[in-house]
Amino acid sequence: MKKVFQLKAIAFFALAFLVSGFAYAQSTAVAKKAPASPRDTAKGMIGSATVTIDYGAPSLKGRKFFGAIEPYGKPWRAGANQATTFTTDKDLTIEGKKLAAGTYTLFLVPNEKEWKVIFNSQTGQWGVKKDTSDPRGYSANDDPAKDVLVVSVNAKKAGPTERLKFEVNKKGFTMMWEDVELAVKAK
Repeated sequence: MKKVFQLKAIAFFALAFLVSGFAYAQSTAVAKKAPASPRDTAKGMIGSATVTIDYGAPSLKGRKFFGAIEPYGKPWRAGANQATTFTTDKDLTIEGKKLAAGTYTLFLVPNEKEWKVIFNSQTGQWGVKKDTSDPRGYSANDDPAKDVLVVSVNAKKAGPTERLKFEVNKKGFTMMWEDVELAVKAK
């Protein structure tokens, strides 16, 4: 009788171990699910400067973004979640204006044609802040007093791009998302 009890106890603990192991594996798989807006990095050379743009890359998922979710004429964090950063290890000329080497938060102000590109000296902040004056309840975490450089760039219509993407090349950098391509000249 004692041996039967011991066998049942061993079987019970073995089953409990297997079930808990399976449950742990499932919870780990859920925890490793890719974020909705994963961090991405665009890196390249503009002249002799190494430029890095670090941003959250959201997907459209069938939504209209510019002029709808993100209204025209208001600063946008140029990505998702944590604010987008633009780093250059050498001085650059952006659309004819000087930008000193350093790390900046990059904001964009979308419009139907002409967009503003803002380089802001405040870094490390979340991309949006609570704003009860905005119908959405939030706005870009941009402090205009810390804007270092603001330039205007004409956007053009482009093929649909599902996930936000930045590219750095020898002529400058480009933002592509939805049906918009924004090429910013730099040297």
